This record gives sequence, structure tokens and C-alpha cells, in this order.
Amino acid sequence: MRTIVLYIVLVVNVVSMFAMIAGILMHSGRGGGLSDMFGGGGGTALGSSAAERNLNRITFVLSLVWIFSVLALSFLLVSP
Repeated sequence: MRTIVLYIVLVVNVVSMFAMIAGILMHSGRGGGLSDMFGGGGGTALGSSAAERNLNRITFVLSLVWIFSVLALSFLLVSP
């Protein structure tokens, strides 16, 4: 049973890692980021700031999932 939980947590860790990388790459740097991806100025009228806020929230939740999965993996691998 413990091995199954270990593999499930490992899969959650890897999936959240790649999703977090994708979310971070979609954030705005010096350009418009996600809002600039959909046409720049026209995207502003469509609520791109809401899209950026939601992307921030999603990335934050993914980072929490990743941190907790790392902690869970450390407890699963260290304890006998």
C-alpha cells in the first residue's frame, strides 16, 4: 500500500512541476505575457487582467501542491 501511495505522490509531483513550469512561462515579463499572447491591445478589452490574476492563482496553487508533494515524498522515503 505504501508503494502505491509513493508512486501516486511521485506522479502528482512530476505533473505539478511541469504544469507550474508552463504557468510560469505564460506569465508576463517585460511584455504582456498571457494578455499579449492574444493580440495585445485587443486582449485588454476582453479582460486580460482577470486572466493574469487567474494565472497567478493557478500557479500559486500548483506551487503549493508541488511543495506538499515534496514533503510527502520526503516522509515516505525516509520513514521505515
